[in-house]
Amino acid sequence: MQSSQIAAVASDTSDPKAGLRAVAALRVLADTLELRQVEAALRAGMKWQDIADALGVTRQAVHKKHSKRVDPTIPILRRNA
Repeated sequence: MQSSQIAAVASDTSDPKAGLRAVAALRVLADTLELRQVEAALRAGMKWQDIADALGVTRQAVHKKHSKRVDPTIPILRRNA
């Protein structure tokens, strides 16, 4: 099923069980896409604070969520470097 179809099922309240499964699938998709964009941002030289600002969260929140999941070959600017 395509993401637009999943979104349609997620917004349809006539079948809550299917809707909840669709919401869970969208959450996984959004998390995967967010990680890919965080990695792209780091490759582009953005700092954690810049990424956090773009996502509307704190630097600590984005770092905690993604720092151990990003591709280890990406050179990440260190705060005290």
